[in-house]
Amino acid sequence: MSAPVAWLALIVAGVLDVGWAIAMKYTDGYTRLGWSLVSLVLLAAFVFLLGRALQVLDVGIAYAVWTGIGAAGTVLMGVLLFGESVSVTKLAGIALVLAGIAALKLAPA
Repeated sequence: MSAPVAWLALIVAGVLDVGWAIAMKYTDGYTRLGWSLVSLVLLAAFVFLLGRALQVLDVGIAYAVWTGIGAAGTVLMGVLLFGESVSVTKLAGIALVLAGIAALKLAPA
């Protein structure tokens, strides 16, 4: 796998992580079969893609990017889908996470 493909796999894994978190919310404690199956499929898919990306990318950078996409995306989707609160502090926290990821990515090897 080339580095650009690994980065694409990592980004898709991050997006699937967001989907997994949202699906878990809809499982209602894994009492709803359909959403439970969706959750487990998304979990398997993002773990697979993350694992493939880690064959090429540095684990520290890749994990930070993946968790950052998951954290920021899940907060955003929580606001959009579930009416969760938004505050300046919450937005600043997301900005700091994303800035930290950018700093890790841009740091010399």
